[in-house]
Amino acid sequence: MNKKAEIAKQLFIEEKYNCAQAVACAFCAELGLEQAKARALASCFGGGMGRLREVCGAVSGALLVLGAAGGDYDPADRAAKAAQYARVQEFARRFQGQNGSIVCRELLGLRSGQKDAPVPEERTKAYYAGRPCAEIVASAAEILQQMLEEQAEQ
Repeated sequence: MNKKAEIAKQLFIEEKYNCAQAVACAFCAELGLEQAKARALASCFGGGMGRLREVCGAVSGALLVLGAAGGDYDPADRAAKAAQYARVQEFARRFQGQNGSIVCRELLGLRSGQKDAPVPEERTKAYYAGRPCAEIVASAAEILQQMLEEQAEQ
């Protein structure tokens, strides 16, 4: 597990950040982003989009960072947009390869279409023992760190 994975996991477990916030905030320093701003930007993505159990929040948090690291480009620049989308798809491919899916409900073993109430569960020992979220957060941060390092080498 790399350093960013450790930081993201710690933010998720000890600071009670949601999955998206934990991944996004692990990379604040490198992006020159204030932690409070990153936490706010990622706040709605926890629980697979506000506990809708759609795209995993750890994936969404990682993609926020990938977008910020990719830099701004002219929206009409199709080549730049294609390059960014290729990075998104590569992240998703790697994440799915490690975790089996990018969909929250599938990662948690919930039945199709099952949504949760918007009230987050209390973070107890049973909560952490019963779900893979902390390891998924670490996985997303680790993949993201690898991709950012590869991007920097190019």
